[in-house]
Amino acid sequence: MRRPMKDEAAALDALNARIVSCRECPRLVAYRERVAHEKRAAFRDWEYWGRPLPGFGDPHARLLVVGLAPAAHGGNRTGRMFTGDRSGEWLYRALHRAGFANRSTAVSRNDGLALTDCRITAAVRCAPPANRPTRQEFASCQPYLEREIEILGDRLRVVVALGRVATDAFLRAWRATGHPVPVPRPKFRHGASWTLPPVAFLVSYHPSQRNTQTGLLSRRMFDRVFLRARRILEPAPRGVRRQREGARHPSSRPRRATTPA
Repeated sequence: MRRPMKDEAAALDALNARIVSCRECPRLVAYRERVAHEKRAAFRDWEYWGRPLPGFGDPHARLLVVGLAPAAHGGNRTGRMFTGDRSGEWLYRALHRAGFANRSTAVSRNDGLALTDCRITAAVRCAPPANRPTRQEFASCQPYLEREIEILGDRLRVVVALGRVATDAFLRAWRATGHPVPVPRPKFRHGASWTLPPVAFLVSYHPSQRNTQTGLLSRRMFDRVFLRARRILEPAPRGVRRQREGARHPSSRPRRATTPA
């Protein structure tokens, strides 16, 4: 029998409290606190969060989005995943477009943003120097991701990983929680999908400035990933699906009869 939804919310709250108080990795602790003290000139009036970031979103989500780690002057400043940086601008716009977010922008923890049927997490919970966590730092954070997966349980239906590193981190946690992972593993590429029963696993390039400013990742490419997640969760009835396919492919429609001249 499935446990009541309120139990899932309470379990995630308890996990979040553990994450926020974590001081397991000395290098990350020193860096996140130094950044919070020194600040960036543009944010000198902000009181930086300067702690690990818990997951954010619907505690009963069927979609889980997995990122790499908080940005030093983004999540480490605002205290919420993908909030206050350029990557977040891309992510929340795509989630809003696909119907998972009530707004397309994220600037602070108190901006009114809410997610429906979606939760955002990360492989590493503290901002790392140069955006490069060490192998040991990934290992130290992995139990938090494992616990999130366990709490979401059999409600989880779609996972989207942002970037190759987040993809690898999720698959390690997925295997550690008793789920099979294909061997050999398919190669990472944007838009690829794997079946990891009971979830569909979709992967995307990370919406980092390096990827978006160079054109490696376009808004259309990114939107398609989350629109696909929406279709998996809420497939259209067969008749509606055929109508949509006909609209997308006009050449498949029956041709109108013509009278010879």
